[in-house]
Amino acid sequence: MKLQCDVEVVNRMLPTYGLKNRGKGARAVLSIGRHVDKTTQRHNVYLMICTAKDRTGSKYKLKENIETFFTRFVEEGKATVRLKEPAVDISLSKADVNSLKNFLSAARLAHRGNDMDSLPLSTLTPVRARDVEKPKKKLTIVSKKDYPLTSNFPYSLEQLQVSYCKLSRVDMRMLSLKALRRLDLSNNNIKKLPDTIGDLGCLAELILHNNHLETFSEALCLSSLQRTLQHLDLSQNRLQALPPQFCQLRELINLKMDNNGLVWLPFRISHLSKLRFLSAAHNQLALLPGDFRKLTLENLDMFGNPFVHPNPLDHTIQLTFPLTLQEMAARAVANLRIPYGPHLIPAHLCQDLEVAKTCDCGRTCVNYYIKTAVSMNLHLVSHTVVLVDDMGGTDAPVQHHFCSLSCYSEFLDQCLQRGLR
Repeated sequence: MKLQCDVEVVNRMLPTYGLKNRGKGARAVLSIGRHVDKTTQRHNVYLMICTAKDRTGSKYKLKENIETFFTRFVEEGKATVRLKEPAVDISLSKADVNSLKNFLSAARLAHRGNDMDSLPLSTLTPVRARDVEKPKKKLTIVSKKDYPLTSNFPYSLEQLQVSYCKLSRVDMRMLSLKALRRLDLSNNNIKKLPDTIGDLGCLAELILHNNHLETFSEALCLSSLQRTLQHLDLSQNRLQALPPQFCQLRELINLKMDNNGLVWLPFRISHLSKLRFLSAAHNQLALLPGDFRKLTLENLDMFGNPFVHPNPLDHTIQLTFPLTLQEMAARAVANLRIPYGPHLIPAHLCQDLEVAKTCDCGRTCVNYYIKTAVSMNLHLVSHTVVLVDDMGGTDAPVQHHFCSLSCYSEFLDQCLQRGLR
């Protein structure tokens, strides 16, 4: 039985001689196995600690030799084993939690000296050099021949790039890398992302450039990525739309969506309040959502979209008089910021509220409104703007929704006063 972790062996007698322990752990492999006792010539169970400097290992007898276990922080991968002879504390850290628990259970059995036949123990042998190397933090694979088929990815990885490997799906072994902060799967053939990517609780950068993605699921938007994801690259895929829940990824700073087939952006895009870099060039966007006006960006690239030429007088009226009871209730929920969810109201009403529009007056409209579009200079929302067309323009059409005829009439009056047509 083996465990890889950081180990510090502290001699409890050093303070009596006025000495201090160096106080620094080393990467090590701990093994529990059988070893011939030189005095009795019998096989006993020992704990062996092997490091890069001492691959043959230091051995400690376990039977009736453990004074106590300190396991208060075992859920953080930390524990300490206090031995009687020699008088040392073996401090363990940066261990896999489940492996650590199993290892401590085996050590307890060895200490008691019973049920040892039930444990798969072998004779202790020196470890290989690669077993005690410093944990690998970064791995780059850019060729299919280098892709690991029989071995796992190092559990300690924080950055992983797997490109040009013709992957058609995300390898589930990647999803067990709980320390992963950057995952680059660019230039593959991935068609769908597993929802379990959202279980990577430290993931801050997700690079999916040049794949075959057709959807970005709601489950990913509602996962732990809400709290961690800052950089997302979806460029050069086959996306046509993003779910309304996409705007729950509120930690996003950099979002790339170039060269897709997007026909619209999420209505609530202003909820991405930390977004500073947005690129959605070469899509099929005819209009930008009304919430786009509320963004505060440093760099914006919308080049190569088939934007329409808006006219405020061209409008779509989708109103009934009077409003339906459902519309009035939905507006009240949104305007008064009343909490809602599928446990309180039907799921289809929750979906309606997710795509609710905001009138120029500040109130909300859901399914009944008047819609038009107005040209907006993108410099109003971004410090730096890439030209939207070959003519050197920086204007783009932005949708406007109005909750009533009076709001739309007031808007038209203002347009006419400014000479807009």
